Amino acid sequence: MSSQISYVSGASQYPMLGETIGQNLERTVAKYPQQEALVSVEQDIRFTYSEFYQETTKVARALLAVGVKKGDRVGIWSPNRYEWVVLQYATARIGLILVNINPAYRTSELAFVINQAGISYMVSALQFKSSNYKAMIEKVKDECPTLKATYFLDQDWDDLMEKASEVSEDDMESVEHTVQFDEPINIQYTSGTTGFPKGVTLSHHNILNNGYFIGIRLHYTHNDRVCIPVPFYHCFGMVIGNLCCTAFGSCMVIPSESFDPVKTLTAVEQENCTSLYGVPTMFIAELNTADFDKYNLSSLRTGVMAGSPCPIEVMKQVQTKMNMTEVTICYGMTETSPVSVQTKIGAPLEKQVSTVGTVHDHIELKVIDPETGHIVKRGVAGELCVRGYAVMLKYWNNPEATDSVIDDGRWMHTGDQATMDDEGYINITGRIKDLIIRGGENISPKEIEDFLYTHSGIEDVQVIGVPSEKYGEEVMAWVKPKENANLTEQEMHSYCSDRIAHYKVPKYWKFVDSFPMTISGKIRKVEMRKVSTKELGLEHAAKIKTS
Repeated sequence: MSSQISYVSGASQYPMLGETIGQNLERTVAKYPQQEALVSVEQDIRFTYSEFYQETTKVARALLAVGVKKGDRVGIWSPNRYEWVVLQYATARIGLILVNINPAYRTSELAFVINQAGISYMVSALQFKSSNYKAMIEKVKDECPTLKATYFLDQDWDDLMEKASEVSEDDMESVEHTVQFDEPINIQYTSGTTGFPKGVTLSHHNILNNGYFIGIRLHYTHNDRVCIPVPFYHCFGMVIGNLCCTAFGSCMVIPSESFDPVKTLTAVEQENCTSLYGVPTMFIAELNTADFDKYNLSSLRTGVMAGSPCPIEVMKQVQTKMNMTEVTICYGMTETSPVSVQTKIGAPLEKQVSTVGTVHDHIELKVIDPETGHIVKRGVAGELCVRGYAVMLKYWNNPEATDSVIDDGRWMHTGDQATMDDEGYINITGRIKDLIIRGGENISPKEIEDFLYTHSGIEDVQVIGVPSEKYGEEVMAWVKPKENANLTEQEMHSYCSDRIAHYKVPKYWKFVDSFPMTISGKIRKVEMRKVSTKELGLEHAAKIKTS
């Protein structure tokens, strides 16, 4: 009977790591002291593992010198820089809880996070793009009573480092020896579609093991060099990126402060990277870079595509044009550290491009009927639930929100709609609440997106539901045409007719140069709906209440 229901557990030949992030790093340093650990291309910084470890020791001692104590929350507000990585490991070594602050936040969000987490010390960039961080911190500090001090990179960092001499290595090690691997080490704020962000609280055990098992699937060794253009403030950067590398002695390569397709491709070529990360929109931008063919990407072997559903056509181009024959797809969420499902190298091509893979080691998955909570049969869509070491400790200081997603059996309810096939492969078919329901028909936006990607003139596309007085919702497509492609509504409608069911054919079309996105590259469909509702004059339909 068990083989017929949508439940699977990740058997593993590899035991979990029962150690802290600091202990794991120390083991790697002992094995590969002269191996390159970190390269920040824009900053012209290179550290061997031995040098990197010394830097983390210096930062840990400096933080203790200014009065930070084990369990304190330390905020980091910065784009991708080498200091971010050093701080990540330094705080972990002495039991501080690093709070990742989204580089795109403005003052109201900043004040909320400082107060909600009770941040006492901050490390911040002076500015990033159009954001003047120093001015914003100055503006909110009076309403943030827990905040004692802020140290700005490029201004206070060297002075902070000088304080390291005030605390001996012995004193620092005595703090380090009290740190336990089940203790919280990181808070990451999720940007939900409604309400205030929630602080996902993660332990050493959560994120160290997750990085380790991701690396096992990627076949990482100390010879791998990983290009990380995804932001560190997000699990993709700091876990799939940094922790995955340091668990194996691989090299972390930071191509730039924020994603730039040219700088990313240049870094891959110059640093002989074997692995490249990104959300689908990043890979699309790289593939469509002018002079793409001039970049030598022959060193690439593998990588991770994650963050949002991957269009099959894009996946095929990444495998062929970018030499990433062993690229894997990861699926997960911040609350699960983040990865719970990943494709395996060597899996059949069809499974690599049409599913998000199979259950991760030491993780359990089930697909349930969201109404009854019962496990559904294989092949039937329902809500994906995750259980195991990767499930977060809690939402920081928010027991009500925690209880709303983690049930009594410690299952994390993802809110994602999925199917599990007979071989255990998972297919994410949409958000439970992201379905377009048109006149009683449940429509998956991803299904229509995948179809539209087959049109030769489309570079990128996002499908949303917009209000309809007649049907409740209608289908709308935002299309980013390829350069020199002159697409029309009539042409697109003709292309869809007879190819997909009539109720799936978008009624509305919008041709755009870009999509509204979060800084981590996720498409903001909520914002797209708002814009479209207003532009199409559907405000009245939007106010109609449904049961």
